[in-house]
Amino acid sequence: MQFSNNEILLRALEPEDLDFLYKWENDATLWHTSTTVSPYSRFDLKRYIEASSKDIFEQGCLKLIIERVSDKARLGILDLFNYDHFNSRMEIGILIDSQFRSKGYALQAVEIARQYAFDFLHLKQIYCHIPADNEVSALLFQKAGFKKTAVLPKWIKGENDWTDVYVYQFVL
Repeated sequence: MQFSNNEILLRALEPEDLDFLYKWENDATLWHTSTTVSPYSRFDLKRYIEASSKDIFEQGCLKLIIERVSDKARLGILDLFNYDHFNSRMEIGILIDSQFRSKGYALQAVEIARQYAFDFLHLKQIYCHIPADNEVSALLFQKAGFKKTAVLPKWIKGENDWTDVYVYQFVL
């Protein structure tokens, strides 16, 4: 199983990724797209990196750095989580650093992860939850072949109102 193409590589976390992980995980402007409600300490993230050597079967999740092949620039992170062996599915999430957005890296990363999910893990489906106001992510997953299959009304509480969440699935 290749975790790369000619442009990008999805790789395991390394201790040297701590500063990037700290920056991305603690960007409060992105918390509305996840279940994060408080910052992570460097200590907690360091422990997380150390524990990430366990495989997806043990941990139920896999966080991968998206790295550009040409210069080893860290472009973002891709999360595979809520792994459900019995029902043959898992959830996917992605974050691309602001300086690398709109360059096609996210689509490539999702396609590589999808290949891993189906060809290696032999899953039946992967899915994601996208806030209704996140049109960029919705377009990304549509381009990657995911279909919008459900709406979760008023699923995320914002500062002033509630936001619907769309469920996107890629089912074999």
